[in-house]
Amino acid sequence: MSEGLWSIGELARRAGVGVKTVRYYSDRGLLPEAERSSGGHRRYGAGALDRLLLIRSLRGLGLPVPEVERVLAADGDPDGALEEAVSGQLREVESRLAALRWREASLRLLADGPPGERAERLRLVGPLPAPPDTEALARFWRRSLPVRLPARVVSTVLDSVVPALPAEPSPRQVLDFARLHALVSDPRVERPAPLPDGEYRPAVLYEGLAEAYALASAELAAGRAPHGGGALDCFVDAYARARGTADSAAFRRGLPPLLARGEGPVMTRYWKLAAGLFAPGEPVLGALHHHLSVALRLEVGSGAGAGAGAGAGAG
Repeated sequence: MSEGLWSIGELARRAGVGVKTVRYYSDRGLLPEAERSSGGHRRYGAGALDRLLLIRSLRGLGLPVPEVERVLAADGDPDGALEEAVSGQLREVESRLAALRWREASLRLLADGPPGERAERLRLVGPLPAPPDTEALARFWRRSLPVRLPARVVSTVLDSVVPALPAEPSPRQVLDFARLHALVSDPRVERPAPLPDGEYRPAVLYEGLAEAYALASAELAAGRAPHGGGALDCFVDAYARARGTADSAAFRRGLPPLLARGEGPVMTRYWKLAAGLFAPGEPVLGALHHHLSVALRLEVGSGAGAGAGAGAGAG
């Protein structure tokens, strides 16, 4: 043996790995050979040990061999390559943990459920991937939105009505989502279009409603019900401006039947199931819309006047 050089067996012993492992990494070009003996045997220097220990550390973190190769090849920015590889591995681990958490909650839902309900729960939860996605919910809403609605408005609406999946779901949330997914995936279920064709400018309406919902959320958080002069006036004004008219007592009297077009058992069930999936403190659009609609019906029923636009013109 040449002075200061190790055989493949000696290098493997010093690194605490098998000879086959050293040979594998050598064949892939990850371990530099110092020379070959007269008999053709590999010889390695001390630098090969440092490289092998680094490879073992990277592999111990779960990095696949191609990622290890990329890190080792980044001579100009090894820290940057390592940071990128570790970040990618973290994302993969987080994805696996999310799947495991969803699967655990699903299994607990079945294990802890009443025997008479397990078959139905299995039918709902079993076909869903872990974790599932919310694309079916987004499609359900897209079918009800006007075709020419600007993409940015569509995106805002979807963000408001499609709940994000909880990172650590409870069994109850798994069941609620499974039922919600079944509801929106049922071909027999149709969401009624909330607006008469051609009578309203949808982009104006949805942008105005976003402002009204924000005001209503603040009012409810402060313990105040929606009322005239605040979110309720903004709510009515959104519909009035979208129709190209002014807020008035007559317009308010005609608005509840229009609002009822977007209500019904399907939407009531949607919001009931979705409510528990939104993050704590996150406003639930369906609840805000309901509060504003009820406030308007109460105002109209009591004969109270409209907001600042009362008497400005008929709807």
